[in-house]
Amino acid sequence: MNEQPVAVALTGASGIAYGIRLVECLLQAGREVQLLYSRAAQVVAAMELDLQLPAAAEQAQSQLTERFHAAPGQLQVFGRQQWTAPVASGSNPPQALVVCPCTMGTLASIAHGISEDLIDRVADVMLKERRQLILVVRETPFSAIHLQNMLTVTQAGAVVMPANPGFYHKPASVDDLVDFMVARVLDHLQVSHELLPRWGAERG
Repeated sequence: MNEQPVAVALTGASGIAYGIRLVECLLQAGREVQLLYSRAAQVVAAMELDLQLPAAAEQAQSQLTERFHAAPGQLQVFGRQQWTAPVASGSNPPQALVVCPCTMGTLASIAHGISEDLIDRVADVMLKERRQLILVVRETPFSAIHLQNMLTVTQAGAVVMPANPGFYHKPASVDDLVDFMVARVLDHLQVSHELLPRWGAERG
């Protein structure tokens, strides 16, 4: 684990499976992960995955380390108001932050530099330090305000990656659809994976 850690933030949009699977794949690839999640993400995780994310960061870290069979210290979980966390400062930023899934509210906060919690602050750090920021937004339809905010963060250096899975790989399950999006995120992070075949590879 010589690379800098990758931060993953879970917010309250539908599609929490994308973020959980991303964390799993990063850990399996041997990467160090710094995890943050909102209160709304806790609600959505319970609704969509029957996954109870504890409010206490220490408890969540222990629970998820066991769930993903992570190495000691490979997964760190930070609280929403844990302003002393290393990710809160440009002097110790992660390699990247992936907000997955990303609500329109979180998008708006990032677009306008409003840092009311640690997720917003880390995103602000990524932009000001010219680090990688990937926002896996999930909403439909998009309003003009949503689209303007996506343009704003893109112009500031972020990558907006809507949770729009493809179908050319002939998915047979919801897990296949989830893996499609996670694979695209991993590609942007330059993390090796075998979640799905490369376009054209099977054609020689």
